[in-house]
Amino acid sequence: MADKESIKNEFLRLVEIMQKLRAEDGCPWDRQQTYESLRQYLLEETYEVLELIDEKRYDELKFELGDLLLQVIFQSQIAEEEGRFTIVEVLENINEKLIYRHPNVFGDVQINSAEEQTVNWERLKKKKERGRSTIAGVPSTLPALLRAHRIQAKAATVGFDWEKAEQVWEKVEEEIGELKDAVAENEQNKIEEEFGDLLFAMVNLSRFLRVNPEDALRQATEKFSARFRKVELEAERQHRSLEEMTLQEMDHIWDDVKKEYEK
Repeated sequence: MADKESIKNEFLRLVEIMQKLRAEDGCPWDRQQTYESLRQYLLEETYEVLELIDEKRYDELKFELGDLLLQVIFQSQIAEEEGRFTIVEVLENINEKLIYRHPNVFGDVQINSAEEQTVNWERLKKKKERGRSTIAGVPSTLPALLRAHRIQAKAATVGFDWEKAEQVWEKVEEEIGELKDAVAENEQNKIEEEFGDLLFAMVNLSRFLRVNPEDALRQATEKFSARFRKVELEAERQHRSLEEMTLQEMDHIWDDVKKEYEK
């Protein structure tokens, strides 16, 4: 376990470094940054962390987690300069939140599963913020699949959910039928609407299958990308371009590549 004094010292050192970078005699680039200009870096660092986790490159994770932590310190420093809040308040807030929402650890409430904890977490959140919608707190800027997953999960905490996976399968099949009907009618707006309903139903199914849809799609995309690059390399080996190949020829290479992955 990390030494508490070392944690405190390194954290304070990071805060002091950021303060120096933002000082009048600090770094011109750091001094001109704003909440808004840093958004892209916050998002970029988050995705870099996710990429390392997906690729199981855990030894490198400490570097990207540091970059992500820097963004929290950076935003907090700007807020302190504007008299809004300090990094201390950020830490106090999250500490109090964790203690309040884990009465099973810091109190005498009995919780026996992760599912029960999720329901209790949302219940406590709603209790403290009266009038708050059950599905509030899910950023509109989240990727659509992830946002759908989070909203459905929140609705489920108050019992607004399917009872069993079989019902969700039926809903998926129903939505496929409605999409086919919309395609047959050739109504583009209706096609888009029904396609969205099908995706939403698939996200519901993912919850019952205990699959994160965002992760699953990202992994599927990476798998396709890796295999497609091998198709390109095989075409180059044959001194041909994909543009001059027929679809049947490309499919033949694709099948060979797929078999390599299945070995």
